[in-house]
Amino acid sequence: MATLERTFPLVRPRYSGILEWITTTDHKKIGVLYLTTTFLFFLTGGLLALGIRTQLATPDTGFLNAAQYNAAFTMHGVTMVFLFVVLAGGIVLYSAFVVGPPATGWTIYVPNSTREFSPGPGVDLLILALTVLGFSSIFGALNMIVTIFSLRAPGMTFFRITLFTWSVLVTSFLLVLAMPFLTVAGVLLLFDRMAQTNFFAVGQGADPLLWQYLFWFFGHPEVYIMILPGFGVISEVLPVFSRKPIFGYKMIAYSSAAIGFLSFGVFVHHMFVAGIDPALQVFFMASTMLIAVPTGVKIFSWLGTIWGGALRFKTAMLFAMAFIVVFTIGGISGIFLGSVPVDVQLSDTMYVVAHIHYVLVQGALFCMFAAMYYWMPKMSGRMLSETLGRLHFFLFFIGVNLAFFPMHQLGLDGMPRRVFHYPQAPEWASLNLVSTIGAYIIALAIIVFLWNFFYSIVLGNGKPAGDDPWEADTLEWATTSPPQPYNFARIPVVHSARPLKEDVPH
Repeated sequence: MATLERTFPLVRPRYSGILEWITTTDHKKIGVLYLTTTFLFFLTGGLLALGIRTQLATPDTGFLNAAQYNAAFTMHGVTMVFLFVVLAGGIVLYSAFVVGPPATGWTIYVPNSTREFSPGPGVDLLILALTVLGFSSIFGALNMIVTIFSLRAPGMTFFRITLFTWSVLVTSFLLVLAMPFLTVAGVLLLFDRMAQTNFFAVGQGADPLLWQYLFWFFGHPEVYIMILPGFGVISEVLPVFSRKPIFGYKMIAYSSAAIGFLSFGVFVHHMFVAGIDPALQVFFMASTMLIAVPTGVKIFSWLGTIWGGALRFKTAMLFAMAFIVVFTIGGISGIFLGSVPVDVQLSDTMYVVAHIHYVLVQGALFCMFAAMYYWMPKMSGRMLSETLGRLHFFLFFIGVNLAFFPMHQLGLDGMPRRVFHYPQAPEWASLNLVSTIGAYIIALAIIVFLWNFFYSIVLGNGKPAGDDPWEADTLEWATTSPPQPYNFARIPVVHSARPLKEDVPH
């Protein structure tokens, strides 16, 4: 790999300790701050989920009352869907527990979220938190776009960047285009609540469906905002542990862009039961089927990468391969829900809960853990334990399928979502108990991961990683583990998409 010598002044940090981390402009430290904050809120949302599943384990458990249950699933949904990577937004949101948390559900539908039906300050704090998240997401996305366009290494064209970078680029454009709709909707709702304006209040002649249109025009791109970076992770992990180049690099890149474009044309499928025009229903049903095409391109490209490869079943590879399984299950259930007659029958049942968890929770989390096991050696300089990693994987895989697969049948049996007890339907109890057991197995898997991280990284018992423990081929593996503040002693000059394996100047 060729290098380019340039001289830059050594800039020392102005502060030390916590202030150094808070004021840092080092992208690696900023990434650690994002990861830490995200994971802490993930654990918080997970604890709320355990409370929900404990309540539903039997027909009338009594662990939570109705108000507590509504608050728990609202805060769980908001935390997990918006995943407050912005600490300030998370602090504003969870301060609502002091004055009374919101209980509207994570979609904040009106009129349930108007002052008449939710008079407390919890909804106001939720809207303020979403506003903080909106602005921070837009600024962060613009930062990513500018960085990718202007700070690539010499010779790194757009078809020589990593597929993870492609996914981040598309995600950033989605954030810039979609997030303002949620922010504006939240501000308008806040005006309705605080200044008695009339944007959503149905009793004064406004249209409550306006909220749904604004929310879901953001909400469905948000699904891909959450999952596209995970697609990028899978596209990086699979070729490394298959010992062969990714199959269909350009098609994966193009499919990411296609998913981003089509994601704005399917949002009305969330509103099939809201009384919209039948012609619109048919159009959005067709567009929902269409968006499965670029996603299918990715699935077949990943399978083509694995096929015939010299597979190494490290923990990161196990999570990546399992992601293909669980995401495909979630995608197939989504195709059913994209059909208007089926959606009318299954809307607001546990079937929808199963679908969203298979697509987002299993999908995003399997990608996240694959990324953790893959890049943690580069971040920390030490390897996570493979023994504990495999235990973590198998517990997690068993747990998520036990927790969420039975919900498909519960939905088909007619169990609605958002009920906190069901004494009139004891036939739902056995499957709910299985789901609750699965949720606790997930919690056990997370504890195993936390111990693995503490034992291997914090206590320093993990094996030294070296610069390139996986024999990978992208630029981050050409520098030290962990990287120095200056990243590279000499700026690399790139001649291919696999610079550590194929980069011969020509």
